[in-house]
Amino acid sequence: MTQDARRTPARRTVLGAAGVAGAAVLGATAALPAGSAQAAGAAAADRRGHGYRSLPVPTVIGHRGAPGYRPEHTLGSYQLALDLGADVIEQDLVPTRDGHLVCRHENDITGTTDVADHPEFASRRTTKSVDGVSLTGWFTEDFTLAELKTLRALERIPGTRQENTLYDGRWRIPSFEEVLAWAEREGRRRGRPVWLHVETKHPTYFRGLGLGTEERLARLLRRHGRHRADSAVFLQSFEPSSIQRLARLVGCPRVVLLSGPAARPWDFVVAGDPRTVADLVTPEGLRHIASYAQGIGPTLDLVIPRDAAGRLGTPTTLVRDAHAAGLILHPYTHRNENAFLPAEYRRGTDPTAYGDAFGALRTYLATGIDGIFSDNPDTALLAAADLRSH
Repeated sequence: MTQDARRTPARRTVLGAAGVAGAAVLGATAALPAGSAQAAGAAAADRRGHGYRSLPVPTVIGHRGAPGYRPEHTLGSYQLALDLGADVIEQDLVPTRDGHLVCRHENDITGTTDVADHPEFASRRTTKSVDGVSLTGWFTEDFTLAELKTLRALERIPGTRQENTLYDGRWRIPSFEEVLAWAEREGRRRGRPVWLHVETKHPTYFRGLGLGTEERLARLLRRHGRHRADSAVFLQSFEPSSIQRLARLVGCPRVVLLSGPAARPWDFVVAGDPRTVADLVTPEGLRHIASYAQGIGPTLDLVIPRDAAGRLGTPTTLVRDAHAAGLILHPYTHRNENAFLPAEYRRGTDPTAYGDAFGALRTYLATGIDGIFSDNPDTALLAAADLRSH
């Protein structure tokens, strides 16, 4: 099979993925954490059959859209993910100098835009420390929204996804307000809400610059009527304090993202809190998360660790423990390429070639996770349908 045939989702695949998404049945769900008016509102929404409990289980989340096929965080990537049938579409938010929120995985836009080709912005190249990491490049907080709109999006990992470079320069950086308007249009056209999964990136860092993300995000959600417990939007962050702040501002369901066991959320580092992710995924830590959030988004390695050879080991008790605390799990990230798959599911020696993605997904979904982030949502949707049919 040629690379083009292998990479591009065929019409039959698109229709098949969309069909299984539309026919998906509801899965078992755990109880909501109690204690706040927003939690009570969410519980009421669930009783009405609305809100996040109405989504199919496992839920397929288009990670940054469909970056397996289009440059990430572009309207083209979001649209394709929706057309493929993804249940939810993810956005990462960073602010501009004039306070707008735009969709980029990082505030460093060196590798995801053509900013280096703009001589008028050459003097903006600088070195910064972001969450303790030194980075040299161009950063969204040094640009106005109008200036960012003169740039074009590029494929982030062209060495792995060479076909995606075909679309370099086709789309601009979308503002989150543009994405909300797009979701409303698509929702009206399809007769159902378009679900979003929205992450605040580096919120402590930006708050230190006077660009607090949560308040800006809450204002936009209220303006577009997406601030309620049954609104079609998840809010997520790697910083628990950002989720706690959002819980005071809006009623949307909230997810705490979790990286490797030894990692410390950056807000913990700044506050002198010694806890690590390993502490947060204990039963006690999960019960605490459940006091202000409805879910967790762990790395897949927290669900099934890999050994030194990159093969999957024995599943942890995280799924069971999180469900016992009333939390749903949306782990990240499934990708089709060998470079990202567990060793036993790689096929051949080319790291950019597709491996046995269905085999890996079958193993992950069998753990009982409630959803999964995927760069290839059509693949994940078919795997989710396979799980339900068996």
